Amino acid sequence: MSQLRTLSATEVPSERLLLRKAHDADREGFIELYTDPEVQAYIGGPQPRSDVEQRFDAAIGTANATSRPGNYVIADNTTNRLIGTLMLACRPTDHPGHVTEDGEALELGYVLRRSAWGAGFAFEAATVALRAAADELPDQPVLVVTQTANKRSLKLAARLGFCPISTFEEFGAEQTLCTAPLSMFRI
Repeated sequence: MSQLRTLSATEVPSERLLLRKAHDADREGFIELYTDPEVQAYIGGPQPRSDVEQRFDAAIGTANATSRPGNYVIADNTTNRLIGTLMLACRPTDHPGHVTEDGEALELGYVLRRSAWGAGFAFEAATVALRAAADELPDQPVLVVTQTANKRSLKLAARLGFCPISTFEEFGAEQTLCTAPLSMFRI
């Protein structure tokens, strides 16, 4: 199996946002993302705050939360406050939902604090990450996988230019697999 690369930049700026690595000041934002019932509604449900704090402090820590290539904090350009996270990395080959024979493709994922919903931040963050990746990486499929019930996420995927191609069962719910070529995001 070849080694699929992802976006290597440590920071990717946009008009209102900065995709960056995590800082210590992001701890509460991460905890809020994992414990908010509405944010977690389509991605496994909220977790108890004490469990998240313990797991975060013991195993992850702020420094490690975005240390892997392709994992970013979505921060407000003005305040540098965490408003969400974005991941652009290889979809694990042992998960269902692939579009290539070898199962290698980039997967885009994002989650935003509820207070940041409806302002176009997810669209802006995804667009800037995909454009940066298109400038750096060879053309390849990019996937978005979301619960079919998550209509807002499906609408965002369509707005970004992703097309739904199949559904499958994962995590006890129907998932929709959407795809787009990375080259589509070149400016």
